[in-house]
Amino acid sequence: MKHAFLISVTASVFIANGYAQERIYRCGNEYTNTLPSTQTRGCKLMEGGNVTVVQGTRPAASAAPRSASGSTAMSSGGQKVDTGEQKSRDSESRQILESELKKAEARQAELQKEYNNGEPERRGDETRNYQKYLDRVAELKASLARNESDIAGIRRELGRATAAPAAK
Repeated sequence: MKHAFLISVTASVFIANGYAQERIYRCGNEYTNTLPSTQTRGCKLMEGGNVTVVQGTRPAASAAPRSASGSTAMSSGGQKVDTGEQKSRDSESRQILESELKKAEARQAELQKEYNNGEPERRGDETRNYQKYLDRVAELKASLARNESDIAGIRRELGRATAAPAAK
């Protein structure tokens, strides 16, 4: 008796859901369920599931913050930045890139020394377990390649940073 009641309630919920779904038509980027407007505009019937449309929102315009000098210069937002301030920012970013390049080159030298042309020295725990040694060699090789790629990226950024002032 209890199971029959549960089954009938479940069946009624599924049937109610089935009737709740109307035909949805797509008219370009617009969706509708009214038949007369779809026939005049050449809309197509959507099949296969529910349609959820989320309305987009526009970003709120924020007030321009004042810098320490009292001007309304912003770093991002499309407004102009004082030339002296921009030069100091460029100089600072160049210094940061140069220090990152030095760190990456030092790390590359360490990795190459440890890698030893594909034959690094075995550690104590690797003498009995050759696979562990092979795994470490592969990891070192991958680290070398990754670091080399990082160095190339930093050099590209440095090239862009030094080329930008010359273009003005």
